[in-house]
Amino acid sequence: MNQRIVVGLDGSTESIAAARWAAREALLRNAPLHLVHAEEWSSPPGIPAASSDVRRPWTEALLREAYDGLREEHPQLDITTESFDGRPADSLVGVAASAGILVLGSRGLGTLTGFVLGSVGMAVVQAAERPIVLVRAAEDAMPHAHGRHTDRDMVVGIDISRPCDALLAFAFDEASRRACTLRALHSWMLPPLAGSGFAYNPEVTAQITQSMNTGLDDMLKPWRDKYPTVHIDAQAAVGSASEQLLETGSEAGLIVVGRRIRRSSIGAHIGPITHAVLHHATAPVAVIAHE
Repeated sequence: MNQRIVVGLDGSTESIAAARWAAREALLRNAPLHLVHAEEWSSPPGIPAASSDVRRPWTEALLREAYDGLREEHPQLDITTESFDGRPADSLVGVAASAGILVLGSRGLGTLTGFVLGSVGMAVVQAAERPIVLVRAAEDAMPHAHGRHTDRDMVVGIDISRPCDALLAFAFDEASRRACTLRALHSWMLPPLAGSGFAYNPEVTAQITQSMNTGLDDMLKPWRDKYPTVHIDAQAAVGSASEQLLETGSEAGLIVVGRRIRRSSIGAHIGPITHAVLHHATAPVAVIAHE
């Protein structure tokens, strides 16, 4: 049996959507589903903290309601629950270490497009080294044939200048399960304008584009060979990587992006492209940590 799918619940509509997404993912992977709730029950100085008699029934009711709803929808799933008393980010990172995927909900911005990733979600994405999927509440409004993920395309953002095997392994494996098209995107920017602007000559731009497409094809070839049934739509295009990922993935079933694992506590742990996609994508986003 595959590694379990873990989903963090906090009672929000986004976390319920995440749980339902996680259930469909567990079906795809023939994996158990684990529902968790983590909360640090502390109060400002001078104000008594909520007693265990108050917090335990609330947590049990939250997990039981989610369990019952998913069990009714997917009676064949192996579902378990667990609660943690402690800092949510630390607890979620800990439970994610033995998971196939950790799934979290992402808060919306009302009627505006995009979402803001909360402080807990951001801390988990920065620290966890297992795949994490962020799901918006609107995902529940999408059609899901036979209780499974839809056959919408997947999109993966690739940097051909650096190895990203873990990212590609996840993307191809997931696309193979879904039997959907995988759209592989590499974006590049024109060099700064200098002198006569030689780099902006259409012929030069065409040559650079061809070179980038060749590099992308070379990077994808071993994965095409390993997953011959996965239909790949690969494209290297000039422009902002985050903008192109957001546009290409606006109607995708899943956008897959990477983040480099940083052992230092100093500096950003999420690159600017992944950061932008996390905050503005409308589709579920998978973040894959890799060297």
